[in-house]
Amino acid sequence: MLTGITAGFWIRVRAGSCVAVLLMPAGASALDNSTGAAAAHNLKHGDARTIPARRAAGPTQNAAAPAKHGRKHKEAHTKGGLGDRHRAIHGPDYRPPHAEILVDENSGRVLHEDSPDRPCHPASLTKIMTLYLLFEQLEAGKLTLETLLPVSANAARQAPTKLGLKADQTIKVEDAIKAIVTKSANDTAVVVGEAIGGTESEFAKMMTEKAKALGMTGTTYFNASGLPADAQLTTARDQAILARAISERFPRYYPYFATLKFQYHGIEMKNHNSLLGTVDGVDGIKTGYTDASGYNLVSSVHRGARHLVAVVLGGTSNGARDARMRRLIEEYIGRAATNRTAPAIVEEARQDGARVDAIGTATAPPAAAIAPDTAGAAVPSAKIEQASTLEQPAVDKVPLAADATRTPAVSINSAGTAFPPVVPLQ
Repeated sequence: MLTGITAGFWIRVRAGSCVAVLLMPAGASALDNSTGAAAAHNLKHGDARTIPARRAAGPTQNAAAPAKHGRKHKEAHTKGGLGDRHRAIHGPDYRPPHAEILVDENSGRVLHEDSPDRPCHPASLTKIMTLYLLFEQLEAGKLTLETLLPVSANAARQAPTKLGLKADQTIKVEDAIKAIVTKSANDTAVVVGEAIGGTESEFAKMMTEKAKALGMTGTTYFNASGLPADAQLTTARDQAILARAISERFPRYYPYFATLKFQYHGIEMKNHNSLLGTVDGVDGIKTGYTDASGYNLVSSVHRGARHLVAVVLGGTSNGARDARMRRLIEEYIGRAATNRTAPAIVEEARQDGARVDAIGTATAPPAAAIAPDTAGAAVPSAKIEQASTLEQPAVDKVPLAADATRTPAVSINSAGTAFPPVVPLQ
């Protein structure tokens, strides 16, 4: 309860049994002043400092709370994992930049684009690169799907959306993949990053190096999850390159992106990508959201012999973004080529550890050796294990040094006039 007195210089704040008297500026109204309301709230919760006072004292650890927007499964956001200097901070009138691109995977030609090189925040699209580097480790035999990855305190304290892992737990690589694909779990992404890079910051450097090697010239990573970071940027064109590269390079593991739902210790998680199972031919790959990015989506579509990769960044809502993606797919799928002529990425390792990069004519990718259960796979335990380190199974040692791989750039350009000029959809 707030009570004002003459001239508005003093205000009494009551919260439960607590009473405080605050000095207010002349002319201030006790009923509409946010400082008085904040003081009442703080007294009620055992904190007598006002909001301005707490701001002056500096930010507290993990102070940011998940955003409450849109539908139930929208990805939450908060501070970046690498400190306040990497936070993405925008004013109330900020509108995330919008960008689009649609690529014919068979020909490599751009069928539609709208500001494809505009810098945008990737949000959880970041996790596509996190999985790319994880798939490299699996392909090289340095990890297996059964390898247990240790959970650090840093990983455990990541902001939602997350799996709820605890420090000193472990998680299987395959469970980590499914948690990242379906729930877009930030804690799990950091577990993967630390296992491969030693630290998340070192892993982010590896991610950026890989992006440059793939020809993603407009992309820089600062964490493994996509939590807000001012300088963590990408473009629609770069995300199309990455989507094409990960599906071509890892046909054995790429089908995980089609996982509809996943059970972890009795808790079921559904994929955030609502186009899976609802739009004919969609087989992945990832959604993303923060205030700074807007609603992002990368999609891959196979219909018969046609294959499209589409990217929409900066959507105003889940529904608007998904509707835009559906419209792009239906508008352009009929214009896609049915014969594969685009060069594929080929990496060949020599005995001395050096890389030989070659670009060859692509053939249809082999059938996936792993077909993840798109209905979800139950695990034995009914709750998240919280055993001590001594009770945990032995953890496979994961190399901390980066694998110095290099991949030739994927050519994405709109050269040629095989199709009439495309008018962007309104």
